[in-house]
Amino acid sequence: MMGPSIICALLLIQVALGDACASGQYTESEQCCSLCPAGFGVEVECGKEDTKCTPCLKGTFSSSEDLSHCLTCTRCPFRVPELASCSATQDVQCDCGNNHYLSHKHNQCAPCSLCRRGEGVVRQCGPQGDTQCHSCVPGTFSEERGKTKPCQVCTQCSDNEVEIRSCQLNSDTLCMDKKLHILSRPAESDGAREAARWPGGVEVEDEGEASPAPGTPKYTPQDESGSNHILAYVSVLAAVVLGLLIYVAYKCWTSCKQKKALSKARAAELTTSPEGEKLQSDSGVFLDSQSLQDNQLSKGTKRDSKQDIRLYVNLAPHRQEEVERLLQEGGGRGWRQLGAVLGYDPEQLDLFGHGEAPAHTLLSNWAQKEGSTLGLLCTALARIERPDVVTALTCPTQGVSVV
Repeated sequence: MMGPSIICALLLIQVALGDACASGQYTESEQCCSLCPAGFGVEVECGKEDTKCTPCLKGTFSSSEDLSHCLTCTRCPFRVPELASCSATQDVQCDCGNNHYLSHKHNQCAPCSLCRRGEGVVRQCGPQGDTQCHSCVPGTFSEERGKTKPCQVCTQCSDNEVEIRSCQLNSDTLCMDKKLHILSRPAESDGAREAARWPGGVEVEDEGEASPAPGTPKYTPQDESGSNHILAYVSVLAAVVLGLLIYVAYKCWTSCKQKKALSKARAAELTTSPEGEKLQSDSGVFLDSQSLQDNQLSKGTKRDSKQDIRLYVNLAPHRQEEVERLLQEGGGRGWRQLGAVLGYDPEQLDLFGHGEAPAHTLLSNWAQKEGSTLGLLCTALARIERPDVVTALTCPTQGVSVV
């Protein structure tokens, strides 16, 4: 019987010759375990003897060579069309639309994931599944998040350029021209040089280079090259600092603009409300917009206790867009709080939040369920204190407690 050292030596020779075991597993007699092909699953696992495979039964599949058993086929969610039915070699394919895929974990359409910086797309998101990303290897890079672009090959600086920054996984090579006009010194004429004039009116001439005055440092070409590199680094640093200052100024400007727009909207809402005008004219007591909304909600629940049985999916498209926009901008009382009231767990809400329009994804998913009426939606909106969204729905308020 072969010793352990001999077995290890044989395995190393196999790896060096490119004949390594694809499964990575061996039988007790040191034979490579076979992989089951697509459409087959493991019947008897590899051990004393080689792997035994069996064809996948109806309703199960195996899409690649593996040592696992056949998997159960998935069903498309409610109202999601089927592109291709499940077969022995592939799972069912569902038409979730653009930028969405079928999440087998939750059995529902979910937004496509984005690859991070430093990662490239190996497989694009679609009926086959979510976006598959892989870290860029040395010599390639990816500077932005996305779901379509693979890793790009790093740029090589030419002979007339100097490399300022080497290529990283998340940024390309930074090159700069060696002969920048702002850094070059004027070339001396090929004719006779003028005699150097030092303080005191003494002219110094020599057959070679003029001798500098005593105590004056001698200039060499190496000094010019080092000075050019320092100026290049300083110019790049100044450009980066200037860009950061412009970005900070822009963010401050947009923030002030949003605050002014919000204050104007609250003032307009207060002045146009009948209850607010009456309180201000009769008693001179100031009532803010939040208290006025609570007052209107409590009165509305007493006036009407009937449920609106119209389905949300039948609502006009422009009203759906208005509701989604308001929930998207809701901040602390937006689509995430509405989803929690409608019965979604935090993991599902985090999954919706990865998409570009989480409010649209939430309401589209909820509209596919039975009993997705406007009355239930209004009740949920009343619980999170969003009367503005209830108004956009143009549905009656519900007789529930706003707690």
